[in-house]
Amino acid sequence: MGIARIAALIVIVAGIAALVYGGFSYTTESTAAKLGPLELKVREENRVNIPVWAGVAAIVAGGLVLLVSARK
Repeated sequence: MGIARIAALIVIVAGIAALVYGGFSYTTESTAAKLGPLELKVREENRVNIPVWAGVAAIVAGGLVLLVSARK
C-alpha cells in the first residue's frame, strides 16, 4: 500500500469524522486575578465548528486520490 493510498484513507476518515462530529472543542485556562499567593483561574471551553462542505470535500478528494492511485 503506497503513501498516496494511506494519505487518501486518512483524509476520507477525517472527512467522515467531520460529518459525524461537526467540530471539536478545546479548553483554555487563564488567570483572572492574582492577589499575592491567591490566584483565580478561569477555564473557558471553546468550540470550533467544521462546515459540512469541508467534510464532503475531504471525502471526495480522498476518493479521487484513491481512484488515481489505483489506475497506476
